[in-house]
Amino acid sequence: MRTSWNENHAVLRGTAAAEPVFSHTNHGVDFFVFPLSVPRLSGTEDRLNVVVPQPLLEEHPPTPGRRLEVTGEVRTFNNRTGPGSRLVITLLARALADTEEPPCNQLTLSGVLCKPPVLRRTPLGREICDLMLAVNRRYGRADYLPCITWGALAQRCGGLSVGDCMELEGRLQSRLYQKVVGGVTQERTAFEVSVTTLTPTAPAVASG
Repeated sequence: MRTSWNENHAVLRGTAAAEPVFSHTNHGVDFFVFPLSVPRLSGTEDRLNVVVPQPLLEEHPPTPGRRLEVTGEVRTFNNRTGPGSRLVITLLARALADTEEPPCNQLTLSGVLCKPPVLRRTPLGREICDLMLAVNRRYGRADYLPCITWGALAQRCGGLSVGDCMELEGRLQSRLYQKVVGGVTQERTAFEVSVTTLTPTAPAVASG
């Protein structure tokens, strides 16, 4: 039986790309953030932000160049400290370990479609569908994750409706883009879930 909170599980294996810096304090625990570089099969690298509680950080310091396996959950929030709202996506680490295993970027999610899907074509004519998935946490909050699907899967996703429940697998990826602000071109980074499989599911029920 599915409960009112959703599955949110990620495994990343890559290389720490910079020293961790202080992020925030929550319930008396300090959290730090560092970038993890995870190469794709194509050779492109995703640079993903990992948030780590201080006790875990002290057990496995993510010094630059250290190869790590990170297990955790994807988290999102709106950063309103600059002009406009920007969706910030991080991986909240639940476990850190040294590794010599090949790179890995695996994400499993279940949730609810919270915006109408947008089916479009790339300049090269490939179909792509943009989705926004709401993933409920155990304690009444939710994370909102932009997802993209391609090809035949994109065509199928174009027929989905707001409120549809689904389970998906994919990877968390980073993408550079340019935005003009006040006449000045700025390079920014967007984060999204590239979906490999997606399965419609029955609605969740409240847990007792």
